[in-house]
Amino acid sequence: MIHNHPSGDPTPSRADIDMTKTIIETARPLGITVHDHIIVGKKGHASMKGLLLI
Repeated sequence: MIHNHPSGDPTPSRADIDMTKTIIETARPLGITVHDHIIVGKKGHASMKGLLLI
């Protein structure tokens, strides 16, 4: 998954983390694996997997 933060700060918000976990849990029984969630901003990007958030 990937999305942008128009604010420019790619730091995952609490809402980003919660929604990602919900999507992962919902997708699992369907055989869909979420490998990472990347957030892009003017100041770079953040990987939720790299930050150990998922």
